[in-house]
Amino acid sequence: MSLAKAWSVALLGIDGRVVEIEADIGGGLPATKLVGLPDAGLRESKDRVRSAVRNSGHAWPDGKVTLGLSPANLPKVGSGYDLGIAAAVLAADGKVPATRLIGCVLLGELALDGRIRVVRGVLPGLLAARKAGVRRAVVPVGSLFEAALVDGIEVSGATRLSDVVAWLKGEADLTSPEPPTPGKPAPVPDLADVIGQPEARWALEVAAAGGHHLLLTGPPGVGKTMLARRLPGLLPSLSAEESLQVTAVHSVDGSLSPTSPLVTVPPFVAPHHSISVAALIGGGSGLAVPGAISRAHRGILFLDEACEFGAERLESLRTVLEDGEVRIARTKGAVCYPARFQLVLATNPCPCAPPREENCICSAAARRRYLGRLSGPLLDRVDLRTKLRPLTAMNAHDGTEPESTEVVRGRVLQARNRALARWSGPGWQSNAEVPGPVLRREFALPTEATALLDRSLDRGALTARGADRCLRIAWTLSDLAGADRPDAEHVAAALDFRDRTAA
Repeated sequence: MSLAKAWSVALLGIDGRVVEIEADIGGGLPATKLVGLPDAGLRESKDRVRSAVRNSGHAWPDGKVTLGLSPANLPKVGSGYDLGIAAAVLAADGKVPATRLIGCVLLGELALDGRIRVVRGVLPGLLAARKAGVRRAVVPVGSLFEAALVDGIEVSGATRLSDVVAWLKGEADLTSPEPPTPGKPAPVPDLADVIGQPEARWALEVAAAGGHHLLLTGPPGVGKTMLARRLPGLLPSLSAEESLQVTAVHSVDGSLSPTSPLVTVPPFVAPHHSISVAALIGGGSGLAVPGAISRAHRGILFLDEACEFGAERLESLRTVLEDGEVRIARTKGAVCYPARFQLVLATNPCPCAPPREENCICSAAARRRYLGRLSGPLLDRVDLRTKLRPLTAMNAHDGTEPESTEVVRGRVLQARNRALARWSGPGWQSNAEVPGPVLRREFALPTEATALLDRSLDRGALTARGADRCLRIAWTLSDLAGADRPDAEHVAAALDFRDRTAA
């Protein structure tokens, strides 16, 4: 046989597409040509594969070898096609039968000595293969821990190319994955560790119950970072679908843990303020890779010292906060990564940031200039804003024990369940995801409940977007209170959370 086929998977973001690899051995001078929009790393695969085949005890074909990757107009990136290319060439040269290649995808990079190295994106690749009807896959043994997470597809692992050759000949079996075991989540700091700050603790509870974005403003050392790091412990665990989606992003990013690959708890991502826009949003040469906002999908993105991030980084979040995804176009193609996260901002009130506000040496203009780095359009998308006060001996030792994460999480889960029951039809997971037109029409509140909101709009103290966000907060407050629907007090409390002077 001078023509054979194998299959692999191309990834665009976390979406995959099955790629057909054709190998044709014809007459002419010995040469290897690769077509089908390969990138630089993939163009080098013909040299890697040739050495791997020879060092696995097989001769490379003497004639002209043409390798075609279809669809030809789809960009192919990375080294994960090596194993499929090697299998197609060996089948075309008659070294192995092509029977087992039918309906099977092969993922893996080949070392020059024939070892099969792990590649990124095995989980989303197998999910795409399963969706396309593929029922068998061969991956590196080092990737079996994440491949085992995909049901409905027979997955086998191989250490060397010679193992795959023996399997194709029916002479040996490949390694089967062990059943996935639920990993033990990392311990989450307890909310009881935070001293005082009742207003900020309440804002954190509301943010957790409704999935709202949060701004914490206050002097250094009062607990802004402590509160933010305790927010994941208040959130519900991820659903099965959310876990696979978050895990797929981490698989493409290469940050999965072999001991507990399935991400079941909301991730917490806290980049340094020196991060670049590409690292925050996603980017890079060729096809863009996921950034910090996508790693925080269905979790928390915490920007500590938010005013130090710079306008370019902060303003790049505006569209993402509305859409819940990021679309990045590069010369090789456009990708879309999910990015539905809770944004938590923490900042000092001024550049000098003394422990007590009366000791500030900054001018009024300097304070406005510093906080002005958080633009109005960005703050308009932040639902809750709260100011933390300096600790005093009285509120640090008031004789009451602070509530623990377990107690607060119980109330949060009850509020979340009420919201889920209300929005279960459209599929929204929290009040923060509900579109404004739905709240204004299908779930419109009585005029007496929204009177204060209408006056704020009339005075120009609130934008239309801000009014919608106030409605979402009001529904969250009513869920925490166990009420059927928000009343005027809930709307007033929601409007108070939006008060700029509180920040």
